[in-house]
Amino acid sequence: MNRTIAPTDLKSLIEQGVVTVLDVRRKNDLDADTVRLPGAEWRNPEQMAEWSRELPRDRDVVVYCVRGGSVSNAVVDHLQAQGIRARFIAGGIEAWKNAGGVTVAK
Repeated sequence: MNRTIAPTDLKSLIEQGVVTVLDVRRKNDLDADTVRLPGAEWRNPEQMAEWSRELPRDRDVVVYCVRGGSVSNAVVDHLQAQGIRARFIAGGIEAWKNAGGVTVAK
């Protein structure tokens, strides 16, 4: 499985309802932006050991941070090590917005 997913590919998965989307931005980054992806739930990346046990093992999980850098990579590494089919948005929420992706208020 690829580690990343393009915003355009994620749009169709969200529309089909076949993916779990997690916002893993650090708290200060989350507070600085007023939007998120539709259906996304925020999870504190510093507490991933606790919440990762609750994630589905039977569907893809896509995470995003601001720009798809170290935060998303660390979360994907952790999730994949637990056998979760996880990827992150290439370029983060910024790439999603630039690709015309819909956002909703937090």
